[in-house]
Amino acid sequence: MATVLAYTSPAKGHVFPMTAILLELAARGHRIVVRTLASEVATLRSLGFDAGPVDERIPAIREPSPQPRGTLAALRAGITVFAQRAPFEAADLRAAIERHRPDVVLADVNAWGALAEAERWAAGRAGRLFVEVFPYTPAIPSRDAPPFGPGLPPAAGPLGRLRDAVLRPLIFGSLERTVLPPLNIVRREVGIGPVADARELFTRAALMLVTTAEPFEYPRRDWPEQAVLVGPCEWEPPVAEPEWLAAVREPIVLVTTSSEAQDDGRLIRVALEALAGEPFHVVATMPAGVDGAYTSRGGHHVEEFVPHSAVLARAVVAVTHGGMGATQKALARGVPVCAVPFGRDQHEVARRVVSAGAGSMLRPSRLSPERLLAAIVQARGCTAAAQRIRDAFSAAGGAAAAADAIERRIPASDHDGLDLNPA
Repeated sequence: MATVLAYTSPAKGHVFPMTAILLELAARGHRIVVRTLASEVATLRSLGFDAGPVDERIPAIREPSPQPRGTLAALRAGITVFAQRAPFEAADLRAAIERHRPDVVLADVNAWGALAEAERWAAGRAGRLFVEVFPYTPAIPSRDAPPFGPGLPPAAGPLGRLRDAVLRPLIFGSLERTVLPPLNIVRREVGIGPVADARELFTRAALMLVTTAEPFEYPRRDWPEQAVLVGPCEWEPPVAEPEWLAAVREPIVLVTTSSEAQDDGRLIRVALEALAGEPFHVVATMPAGVDGAYTSRGGHHVEEFVPHSAVLARAVVAVTHGGMGATQKALARGVPVCAVPFGRDQHEVARRVVSAGAGSMLRPSRLSPERLLAAIVQARGCTAAAQRIRDAFSAAGGAAAAADAIERRIPASDHDGLDLNPA
């Protein structure tokens, strides 16, 4: 059996999908080593993993708060953080490799320094498997998809294709000019060559695990040949279902906010106002920390964490911040989504909800109780499409499909540790 070393960025939304894959690999007998967010280390150790925290300097580098105005400005701020973290990630992963001598390295797509070090390590000797894990839609240019970032609708007809052809180099070029120079300095220091663009940056691994599936993801004819779409890979911390949940009699509307600090807490306040007097029970989660201004009231519940799977089993609509994890978790159960995207990749996720016919979208700038209630009612009418997405996700295979893809690429020879002399 192989030794698998996983390295994640310091975000719960990236730790949890990786954990689902690692649990599947562990169940098949592989040894699991993880370097991840410090707050999750104890939980991962309880699962039997050799878990440890990433270098503390990595999570200390954060996006500005409040985020810059404008979708592209906010996206640029986020990816600048990834570039700033890269030197520490590269050194951190190298130390873990030298200690644990893995056969397989799984690197989170947002850990750019770890991607560079994993690439260097894999090139050093045959038989080393570098796997890149995408917890959200890959930001890779495609002739079949709008340029990533603004949440543009898919092209319709010649004018739509012209729009994409014009905007694609403008959007990607702007972001690439921001991050590639400092990132290529890190790559040079690691001992590998520079990358010229986003597609080259994200396609260096032998295997790319993409945790979504068509038709929620836009169908593409130009997926990289090493990309495998496995659908959502779900895991949540083993927390008991709250006692109050069993006593709820009304249909439930789940409201979620980001696990990373961003100004989306008002989504809960507006949802509580929108649904006051309506025949629903609101269950809202604030994993970044419950703000005292949004305490439970009117019989509804606002909590830092509630197992979403338990709530979604009885939910009729999920109101999300457009995060990939929460949105796909709802759709994987056939629950339609009302997405209110605030930043990062959330505009892209929200647009996919609408394009798939599986829910509605409301811009934060238009967020009001009246508009949100209308969007929730609209989403509730999208159950049939949400169920079609559920079936497509199930067919993709999830964590089992991810583990299958990894095992197909692990050399059949020994997995007792490899020579780690630098390439």
